[in-house]
Amino acid sequence: MSLFLGIDAGGSATRCVVGDEHRILGRAQTSSCKIQRVGEAEARRALHAVIREACQSAGVAPGGIEQACIGISGASHPEVVERVRHIMGEVISAPVEVLGDIIIALEAGLGPLAGCMVIAGTGSIAVGRNQQGTLARAGGWGPVASDEGSGYWIGRAAVAAILRAHDSGESTALARAIMATWRLASYEDFERAASASPPPDFAQLFPTVLHEAEQGDPIAIDVLQRAGAELAELALVVIRRLWPGPQRVRVTICGGVLENSSRTRRAFASKLRSACPQSAISFGNIEPVTGALSLARKHAAISEHSAAGVTKKR
Repeated sequence: MSLFLGIDAGGSATRCVVGDEHRILGRAQTSSCKIQRVGEAEARRALHAVIREACQSAGVAPGGIEQACIGISGASHPEVVERVRHIMGEVISAPVEVLGDIIIALEAGLGPLAGCMVIAGTGSIAVGRNQQGTLARAGGWGPVASDEGSGYWIGRAAVAAILRAHDSGESTALARAIMATWRLASYEDFERAASASPPPDFAQLFPTVLHEAEQGDPIAIDVLQRAGAELAELALVVIRRLWPGPQRVRVTICGGVLENSSRTRRAFASKLRSACPQSAISFGNIEPVTGALSLARKHAAISEHSAAGVTKKR
């Protein structure tokens, strides 16, 4: 039995699965290991912990892993790839394929098929692949200039809406809830925190906004619905580029925002179907980490085939 390991290194969490050729044998989850965000020391701690815990859950030794694959943002930068491989190599001896988080999500959501995927977690992006294999993307340029509809965008939009409401003399439940989340005692503290440099981690406010929307707060509801519309716009950019004519387009979703907010999903589906009636939206639960595991298996198979070819030539 061959053993493979896949990791989804998200902005909020790190997920790891261990499997054989057909099954998932164990899994684990810990905090983010995104080096650019948490630093190398915390990334090392998180990666080591999640790999060991997933292997323990599977009942296998880390040294028994044959091939690993990790999806992480920043994989286009050689220094990120080198550092991630080095850190993982301290725990496992297997080759490590370091890919973009978009690639593992596409593998999990679409496999070899054509379609569009919208990812909305801490950040956001839409990516698609048509029948000719052409790729296109929209968004995903980071929280300062992009990441529309993401957890970060939602938190920042909620804070902006609260400030606007305060200027109009309104007091909202959402403001009080965010002050409690940030552990602030006064509105003056809220103003200072909202405009701090560097800025706060607005993505951490998504659960608070979600809870207050469920309690009926109109500002929270509006922000979540606007997030859905923003994500639909990203999908439409990709669809119009890859499928300019009236064709049926498969659309899948993943990420904590769309998975956890029914209001965001409904707003997303309403806008997308209105502008692109031929879209076929799937709200099934997609785990990018399973895409990393699938790609680890495929890479091992390619390596084995290549090695067999070399042996035959000799």
